[in-house]
Amino acid sequence: MAFDLSMPILVVDDYNTMIRIIRNLLKQLGFENVDDASDGSAALAKMQGKKYGLVISDWNMEPMTGYDLLREVRASPELSQTPFIMITAESKTENVIAAKKAGVSNYIVKPFNAATLKTKMEAVFPGSAE
Repeated sequence: MAFDLSMPILVVDDYNTMIRIIRNLLKQLGFENVDDASDGSAALAKMQGKKYGLVISDWNMEPMTGYDLLREVRASPELSQTPFIMITAESKTENVIAAKKAGVSNYIVKPFNAATLKTKMEAVFPGSAE
């Protein structure tokens, strides 16, 4: 995999166990530079202080959802190009369509494993697959 393994990744989820799972999956793929945030507003604050190569965010969070975070990121001139993968337990078509319209880079439905994450990341970073 020809990813930049040193690129900083921001994992956003209000559920600590999920953050730990995603962090471990990223570690399996070789990524070490992983930060986390517990909701969209915390993520936005971190993104304003540091440039991330990828954001992996849960959809359902309070008070600011992953969908709201995505819309904020896409509306910001400084952040709008940041690759963004949305994770959700719901595979509702209207959610996928809403996320696509809002500019999501890719979409993962829980549960998922390292292979799924790798495939989704390869789709976000063309030319990274071997």
